[in-house]
Amino acid sequence: MMSRTGLRLPIAAACAFLLLAVLAIGGWPPIDAADLAISERFREIGNAHPTLIAWVRIATDVATTIPFLAAGALLTLFLAVRGERRRAIFTATITVAVPTLWSLMHWGLSHPRPENGFVTVASNGFPSGHTSNATAAALVAIYLLSPRRSGRATTVLLLAATLFALLIGLSRLTLLAHWPTEVLGGWLLGLAVVPLTARLVLPQPPGRSPVPQAATTGPPAQP
Repeated sequence: MMSRTGLRLPIAAACAFLLLAVLAIGGWPPIDAADLAISERFREIGNAHPTLIAWVRIATDVATTIPFLAAGALLTLFLAVRGERRRAIFTATITVAVPTLWSLMHWGLSHPRPENGFVTVASNGFPSGHTSNATAAALVAIYLLSPRRSGRATTVLLLAATLFALLIGLSRLTLLAHWPTEVLGGWLLGLAVVPLTARLVLPQPPGRSPVPQAATTGPPAQP
């Protein structure tokens, strides 16, 4: 049974995501003003550093949907061949669910992207698909790899995964492909979907081993 503690992160992320979506789609003035101010600052940076924009255009493609789907399919197959059924189901679920969710929201929620950005994308932008993909990929790596690594290696993995998700989100802001609220929505979507799926599918939280029965029941009763 899932513990309440294990559900706090995805529930909090899902509630924050829903609130952000309502405020952003509803055009709440403080959010609109913050979006515009931050985006204009990134526009100034981009105009001043065209070489940076060229590199960011290349780097951000790591988190496009095709690489995400391909990596997810290959990892699912690898885990299935190794007989790790639950991990394969977990990976397959994330690979399908995350792009499906943000694609449906792009289709159903009206939230136009910034105008005259450094890239041109015709669809709605809430939440950022690149950021959602990157956050999901980072969290999948943490859930699958951290139980098999030492404490120091797990710390490095956490830092690298977090940095990857943050940099992809920043790349979308730098290119003016998304508003800040859309990038924040992508981070929150990943933080809601992946931990919840892990709690439903994986045998135990990452980094924890099952508690031996003897440790919970105490010594056997004397006859």
